[in-house]
Amino acid sequence: MRPYFFWLLLLLLLPPILTQAGILRGRVTDENGQGLPFASIYIAETTSGTATNDQGYFQLQLDAGTYTLEFKYVGYRARTEKVTIDDGSQELNVQLLPEVLNLKEVVVHASDEDPAYAIMRNAIRLRKYHQNEVNAWSAQVYMKSVARMDKVPSKVLGIRVVDVDTGIVYLSESVSVLSFKKPNKIHEKMISSKVSGQKKGFSFNQASEMNISFYDNLLKVQGLSERGFVSPLANNALFFYRYEYLGTFQENGRTINKIKVIPKRKNDPVFSGNIYIVDGSWRIHSTDLRLTKNAGIEFVDWIRVRQVYAPVAAEVWMPVSQRFSFEGAGLGFKGGGYAMGVYSKYKVQPAYSKPPVLQEVTPESEKEAIAQAKSPRKVKVRLVKPQEAKAEEQRPVVDEKLFTKKEVLAIEKEANKRDSAYWAAIRPVPLTQEEVKDYTKKDNIEVIKNSKAYQDSVDHIRNKPTIGNFLFGGYTFNNTYKRIRYNFDPIVGLTGGASILQYNTVEGVSADVRMRYVQRFEDRRSYAIEPTVRYGFSNEKLNAKLMLSYSYNPFKSSTISVEGGRYVYQINNLEPISPFVNSIYTLALERNYTKLYQRDFKQVLYRTELLNGLTFNGIINYAHRMPLQNTTDFTFRKSDGEDESRFTPNVPGNAELRDASFIPHQALTLTAALSFKPGMRYISHPNDKINLGSKYPRFTFTYRGSIKALGSDVQYNLANLTISDDVSFGLFGASQYSLTTGTFWGKEDMRLMDYKHFNGNRTIFAGVYNGFQLLDYYRYSTNNKYLEAHFEHHFNGFLFNKVPLFRKLKWQEVVSLNYLNTRESRNYLELGIGIEHIFKVVRVDFVTSFQEGNKARTGFMIGVGF
Repeated sequence: MRPYFFWLLLLLLLPPILTQAGILRGRVTDENGQGLPFASIYIAETTSGTATNDQGYFQLQLDAGTYTLEFKYVGYRARTEKVTIDDGSQELNVQLLPEVLNLKEVVVHASDEDPAYAIMRNAIRLRKYHQNEVNAWSAQVYMKSVARMDKVPSKVLGIRVVDVDTGIVYLSESVSVLSFKKPNKIHEKMISSKVSGQKKGFSFNQASEMNISFYDNLLKVQGLSERGFVSPLANNALFFYRYEYLGTFQENGRTINKIKVIPKRKNDPVFSGNIYIVDGSWRIHSTDLRLTKNAGIEFVDWIRVRQVYAPVAAEVWMPVSQRFSFEGAGLGFKGGGYAMGVYSKYKVQPAYSKPPVLQEVTPESEKEAIAQAKSPRKVKVRLVKPQEAKAEEQRPVVDEKLFTKKEVLAIEKEANKRDSAYWAAIRPVPLTQEEVKDYTKKDNIEVIKNSKAYQDSVDHIRNKPTIGNFLFGGYTFNNTYKRIRYNFDPIVGLTGGASILQYNTVEGVSADVRMRYVQRFEDRRSYAIEPTVRYGFSNEKLNAKLMLSYSYNPFKSSTISVEGGRYVYQINNLEPISPFVNSIYTLALERNYTKLYQRDFKQVLYRTELLNGLTFNGIINYAHRMPLQNTTDFTFRKSDGEDESRFTPNVPGNAELRDASFIPHQALTLTAALSFKPGMRYISHPNDKINLGSKYPRFTFTYRGSIKALGSDVQYNLANLTISDDVSFGLFGASQYSLTTGTFWGKEDMRLMDYKHFNGNRTIFAGVYNGFQLLDYYRYSTNNKYLEAHFEHHFNGFLFNKVPLFRKLKWQEVVSLNYLNTRESRNYLELGIGIEHIFKVVRVDFVTSFQEGNKARTGFMIGVGF
């Protein structure tokens, strides 16, 4: 019985002897008693901290003991307070005074440069050291994101705006454990998530995306700009920035330099504002920098970046708080918001045991000494390299297993089930009154918003059809409560997609009516039913097909579908010409580029991710394929005295096939493709997986073949390998390329539709941009070996930004190269130069083609280029 009584006694006595936690609350104000928003509070003993909210209030939960708190706000003198915490609630209000800058220590000669340049040169010299001063680290990150609308229009582009009001439109909090290891391995585990009005939802917050550093040469924030932004500490910063010395102030025995950062040119991708540099160590103390439209940001008018650094270990400083604020307006909307992060519980593994030192080099001559005395910029500096930490001194601070996979973010299954008591205890930044009201209001009405009556009322407004929907955009009918959606194609598909109303020389006017029914489930499974009916008014033929698909594993994007029926297809299986473009060229210019055949078929399609980054696609198709003939020669262009039609037969011309016509036959075709992108990074949600991409190219191996079985008349084999990737060159823009090679064997019996086809184009409307712009649709289709390459480089304004007119119009330049080598095309090359972002969405290219080095064709292409 003794052990039982021992444990019982321990359980009874344990609560009183455990260290009790206390709550410290207060407000940080300025000299006028106004709250300072986002002031930083750093706890020296715990390498943790917090920040004030928009009204300057803060809250800390601390174990009993004595602590040293440092209060900071950019532009104000830091203040240190010692507090003793017991098991109760305490209040501490702190007033910060404006920083008093000292200019007396620096003597500035009229002929000399501003002393800020010497400070920034030293900071730039040590940029790489500060960038790499830790081998690994981990921290707990509290994030809060708020977006609000100050103005909301009733309609946008004729579409009614529903269920969007002024005030807070998105409020979310999250707590994550962020881990980092050199060179660039990062992992985030979200342990708690709260979204206003969405108790089952998970936050969009991502601490790893906020982990930006001005020690990087180029700061790239996805969605803000295609080019990235040059840091004030970049190796080439002096080419982009001017600096102005504003003075120094003292903080904990350190001298802090305040430097004004000024763009040299109005439209460079750079910051403006103030940066604070610690004298001697030349590291960042804090930042208060802005980006504006002039810097090339998209979607918002300005962004303000405020960061505060603090020492978390000997000679190691890390961010303890940062905040991104923004405002924007467009299409009648106006609003703003912020995302903030508070870092605590740091564990760091320093890379160096001794920091670097910058030493002035003694002048070699009296003349050199006089020159240096007159101009500090001529002073030579020698860098004494830091001493690396010994391996035995390295204490593991992160779990190595986190980086064995390419998982960037993992959201715990229970993350969105934390109660209010949990958030009250862990939240380092108190909510504002507006945020408290938003949580209360939206959480209370969430039940109402999820009710059938409410969702049906919203759908009643959203589902109202418009002429624009039916004619050009397509119509969608939603039943949100039942998670059902119906999609209908537009009458005229201007964007190159499906179109109900078409015209071609085989069917004449045709009606191609497709409806897609989708049923989604809460666990992200879904199934779809897609019937299509097509009728040609000239050939009087009715076609119909039905597709059933089921998506059943969101973690692997697994989908299986079956399809069958009778339908009309282009002989070029890439379908390079859209129904709308073909209709225009056929009716207006008497050019019937589309060549069609009829197919009675049944097929099964399957897709899944076998391993991370490795995807399998498979298709088994059995078809009875039949030729079609022209049945009409109607055109708007034809004159009364013109008897002969300029239309070509519905049999394409091909350089390798003397006669491309065929008789009805059967074909059993198998297609299997493996696509692999090494190093695929991904996010793990409790109910699905989101692939993010990687720095490596994508490799796709495809096999397509037909065998003489089950009555099939066709036999051949094709193997195809494609390598493709998008590559960023920072300020110089970004490139996309693809390289494809393949070969046929066992070619006992083939038809033209079995050949390898290419994305050609013979119209003024640009085709697929990773295809050809001047190539015939069928001439060089092949059943022999081939090589195909495509390259595009988007300068993203690197050149045009230097031209005032183009810069004002925000036009951007693009160049392209397309190459094809087949048995008959030999060396076919296209070179193009173009302008994109005309009226934000239009792209115009001038393209020239060459055959065996001889100029073949030229043409202007108009397309869409965002």
